[in-house]
Amino acid sequence: MSDREALRLDFLKAAGLDDAVRLALPGDASTRRYERLTPATGPTLMLMDQAPAAESPPCDPSWSPDQRRAAGWNAVARLSAGRIEAFAAVAAHLKALGLSAPDLPALDAANGLAVLEDFGDDLFARVIADGADETPLYLAAIEALATLHDAGDPPAVLNGPGGDWPMLTYDETALQGGADLFVDWLPKLDDRVSFDDDAVADWREAWAPIVASGARGASVMAHRDYHAENLIWLPERQGAARVGMIDFQDAVRAHPSWDLHSLLQDARRDVSPALEAQALDRYFALRPGVDRAAFMADYAGLAALNQARIIGIFARLIARDGKPRYARFLPRMWRHLNANLEQPALAPVARWFDRHVPAEVRA
Repeated sequence: MSDREALRLDFLKAAGLDDAVRLALPGDASTRRYERLTPATGPTLMLMDQAPAAESPPCDPSWSPDQRRAAGWNAVARLSAGRIEAFAAVAAHLKALGLSAPDLPALDAANGLAVLEDFGDDLFARVIADGADETPLYLAAIEALATLHDAGDPPAVLNGPGGDWPMLTYDETALQGGADLFVDWLPKLDDRVSFDDDAVADWREAWAPIVASGARGASVMAHRDYHAENLIWLPERQGAARVGMIDFQDAVRAHPSWDLHSLLQDARRDVSPALEAQALDRYFALRPGVDRAAFMADYAGLAALNQARIIGIFARLIARDGKPRYARFLPRMWRHLNANLEQPALAPVARWFDRHVPAEVRA
């Protein structure tokens, strides 16, 4: 028996769940693992297991950009390193707003273990694939985002059952660091491209106005991974609470467009232009004080940046981590990116792509 398994068994025994049947669930792109727990009595539960030592350290709020870059990727991008206390603190904040995040009946933050309420298997993506009308689900997801955004600037520190957690900003260092994954990793996947120092300098210059605008507009909590495979349909609940949220431990203060384009320009499934337009109309109807034109300019720019970031992440997962299944998502991400690059404000970025990334790569 591994030391980690011994920790899990001790934790489950202390939680009164040592008799539960354990079923491991498929993994994702992270270092977390999940099990569904079926106790002798009572509802099923989830075991979240995130060993603190499995990741580089999260960002200290006091660190400079240089210190963050020296500490590793989690610090650059202001990621939580999967820490259980981050998940617990964000969950408490979401629940205080009337949104649906899992209860945590048992928690051992120091060892990276938690028992979660089980929201079931009705992921938006799965329910839609089984024939449900996607429109009500997406509009409910928009209602949940509007609720989160209407709450305004989140506290600087979130209080949760696992301890306090800083609500960091998705700032220039994090935004540009994310975009740079593209130039760092695409050449390692595709030998038709290479980027010398001048190309990388031009890349950063082209993105600079978008990065600055995204950091300047950071004013709400962003889930950071808000899409149809991280949202669970809970139709027995009311209003925005029908949207069960998971995988939100990397939440930050960010531009309110971030979760919108993550949802509506999804890496994993097609969302029609008509549904995207309907969902955006619903968002602005719920938030009538928002300047739609200015918002949508940022939406296109930050969506394009995010798509470049995700292409870089997928290239890394394939080339470094040996996970070829992520290749099937690349054509969709290129389609989203190419469409956003048609916006006039993105002309400098579009010119960079025309110079450095052949059209056949962007297909």
